[in-house]
Amino acid sequence: MLNWSKIHTVLLDMDGTLLDLHFDNYFWQTHIPFRYAEAKNISLAQAQKYIVEQTTLVAGKIEWYCLDYWEEKLNLPIVELKREIEDKISLRPDTLPFLKALKESGRQVVLVTNAHPNSLSLKVEKTALDQHIDQLISTHQYNVTKESQQLWEKLQQDLKFDNETTLFVDDSLTILDSAKRFGIKHLLAVANPDSQQPSTAKEHLRGYPYITDYRDILKEISD
Repeated sequence: MLNWSKIHTVLLDMDGTLLDLHFDNYFWQTHIPFRYAEAKNISLAQAQKYIVEQTTLVAGKIEWYCLDYWEEKLNLPIVELKREIEDKISLRPDTLPFLKALKESGRQVVLVTNAHPNSLSLKVEKTALDQHIDQLISTHQYNVTKESQQLWEKLQQDLKFDNETTLFVDDSLTILDSAKRFGIKHLLAVANPDSQQPSTAKEHLRGYPYITDYRDILKEISD
């Protein structure tokens, strides 16, 4: 599936790739609409409609991922609300074996997430993800997301990775497309980012190599 002998650097997404995306989906689709309806004294359906409209307006932009932006837009304490359901934050069951194999192989492993620094901090606090990865990067430090070519340019300047020997793993096909346009040679899609949802069908993965369980590729990483 992947030529691991040619891969020296591994760039990893966080939500849906290393962490179960169920937390984020539940937060934005269920918890936030409920709290917004409560705060504004409107129906849940009205709240859900408003939040879908607002998120659609900034999809793929830094604002979509910015907790400060949503605190102001919704007038809600977003981080506090995340903590209300923090028990839903969890690693995928195959994440630690995957990260252990990567570390033992001697490859450089870097987390590159669009998540806001406050969200990243909360998730690190709950999962100790930082103990298994060489470097954690929130794209907010560049003020641009992985959907943008500018992010990849800036990231390459800082990390000095070689496109030909770099693997990027993400559950977003839009973001994988962006990495592909930049020229990153090795790409891997996650077909089952949310444990509560069915896996994406192969024919909908745009031809990207994909995984549903990292444990299936541990031997390839080590060989």
